[in-house]
Amino acid sequence: MRSNLLKNTVLPLTIIIAGFVAVIGLSGFLDRNRPALPADYDDSDLTMNGSRLKGFALGFEGLMADWYWMRSLQYIGGKIISSNSDFVNIDDLSGLNPRLLYPLLQNATDLDPHFIAAYSYGAIVMPAIDKDKAIEIAQKGIANNPDEWRLYQYLGYIYWKIGHYDQAAETYERGAAIAGAPPFMRLMAASMQTEGGSRSTAREIFRQMLADSDDPLVRLTAERRLNELDSMDERDAIDKALSDFRERMGRCVNALSEIAPALLQVKLPAGNEFMVDRSGNLIDPTNAPYLLDKENCRVKLDAAHTGLPVK
Repeated sequence: MRSNLLKNTVLPLTIIIAGFVAVIGLSGFLDRNRPALPADYDDSDLTMNGSRLKGFALGFEGLMADWYWMRSLQYIGGKIISSNSDFVNIDDLSGLNPRLLYPLLQNATDLDPHFIAAYSYGAIVMPAIDKDKAIEIAQKGIANNPDEWRLYQYLGYIYWKIGHYDQAAETYERGAAIAGAPPFMRLMAASMQTEGGSRSTAREIFRQMLADSDDPLVRLTAERRLNELDSMDERDAIDKALSDFRERMGRCVNALSEIAPALLQVKLPAGNEFMVDRSGNLIDPTNAPYLLDKENCRVKLDAAHTGLPVK
């Protein structure tokens, strides 16, 4: 009887206890000897196989594509938040090391080849990360949706952004030939061939993005770019007024308010006008005051308050 008790109860219990002790010891050893992971390690790497499920998702491909799409939005947002930066340069997001964005968008568009919003998002964001990948995602969208003129608009935008004006013109021309494409597409094709790098061309591109897109990120990018272009025009006019004043008076102004009355009479491009705050300070399109760099007698942005990129 005692032998059976030892065999059936005590011995198994001893083995279980010994197993727990071994597991605890092994866990401690692994914790102490865990290899250092790279700063850009992300558990999402372990599940980046969604595109392989196409055809095996029992009709849920669209739902899975939406998941990858939402994940891509959250991914970039999380990167920006975790950077703890007061200002994010939307022209260069490489510092955030968003290495999973392209795979996420690839999976979304593999599962749903007609997911226009995902292609649009990639075309707008990816140039700030990897220009070649940006072109690839836009070209993929066109291959899967050859009658969607907006995708030609975005691919033309990428080519324009990297200075490939001939390719941009050709892309806009192809898009202009699609039924339902707005006259803007043909105008852009012509502009790329004559003044691809001009501010007026840039302004028209971002105006159309703002008017045509329902994507919040695309609209935000367009608004920021238009503000930046407007500020460039304003700063050019202010610098000219400063130069004229110094040539006439033999000194720089003591404050921008000295030339404000004259500036308020200046006609800026696109029908814009200078703005002043309640204190009479000249302000940029994000309502931050312009500052005087008296040493160089030039205007500068208020880096602490402006919503514009400070270069």
